[in-house]
Amino acid sequence: MLVLTRKTGEKIVIGDDITITILDVRGDGIRIGIDAPRGIKIQREEVLLAVAEANVAAAAADDSGEQQLRTALGVAPLAPSEPAAHQGS
Repeated sequence: MLVLTRKTGEKIVIGDDITITILDVRGDGIRIGIDAPRGIKIQREEVLLAVAEANVAAAAADDSGEQQLRTALGVAPLAPSEPAAHQGS
C-alpha cells in the first residue's frame, strides 16, 4: 500500500485517467473528489460489504415469506416437490 500525505487542493493521479483531489480536511475525516471515466466503478467498501451480507441472508432465507406472499396474492402455494422461484428454476 502506498501512503501519501496531501493537503487540501492537492491531487493524486492514478494511471492516465483517474485523479483524486483532496477537497477538505476536518478532524478525523477528509472529503475527496474522484475524477474517473464512466466505465470505472467507484464504491464505498462498507456499502459493498452490506450488500454482500444482505445477499447471503437472502439466499439463506426459508420459503415461508414466499408462501405468505403467494397466499396474499391468491396464488397457489408451492407443492413440496416444486422448486422455489429463487432457487434457479
